[in-house]
Amino acid sequence: MFTSVIDTSSGSISVESALLCTAAALVFGLLIAVVYMADTHFTKNFVITLALLPALVQIVILIVNGNLGASVAVLGTFGLVRFRSVPGTSKEIASVFFSMAVGLACGMGQLIFAGMVTVLISFVMVLLTKSHFGEKRGEWRHLKIVIPENLDYSDIFDDIFAAYTKTVSLDKVKTINLGSMYELDYHIVLKDRNREKDMIDEIRCRNGNLAITCARHAQEGMEL
Repeated sequence: MFTSVIDTSSGSISVESALLCTAAALVFGLLIAVVYMADTHFTKNFVITLALLPALVQIVILIVNGNLGASVAVLGTFGLVRFRSVPGTSKEIASVFFSMAVGLACGMGQLIFAGMVTVLISFVMVLLTKSHFGEKRGEWRHLKIVIPENLDYSDIFDDIFAAYTKTVSLDKVKTINLGSMYELDYHIVLKDRNREKDMIDEIRCRNGNLAITCARHAQEGMEL
């Protein structure tokens, strides 16, 4: 049974307990931010937010002092902040909820529990990030090909894709340049990534040396 460092019997919170909870929340927030930065793209502003969020949440919890109605109002405020912000990736949102959960634990004075959860979830997060858990076999790539309007795009590249790709799907076709050209959007998995240039060279010969873009495909489900 975890024991709170906050004595609620007197109906007030001592300065020492408040400072201890705030300091612990800042330490745990810094750890969460460091874990988030491991093997991922990040911005300085978001990392600072992760580091400070547990301390901010625990301060709010200390202010409401266990009042149920005020706590519901606080949750509603966090919901408004979430929907007023730009969409984030699933990892960003998970990290935000992680920081909030740790802040809630610190706000209730459960510092040992908050520290245990921070270490455990951080370890699992790093482990899953470094491992191949959840990865698809083969690397999806996003291929854009521009062709003249007089070419039939339905099967013009079939032989090239058969030679260089494991999987290919035509996801979108749109007209560009006032309808004088088509832009084809494919999702492909290459048989051999070292032969990507050879495939592009053959496509260039087929589409009249118009623009071709081949880039890593942003995995579906990254955003919530």
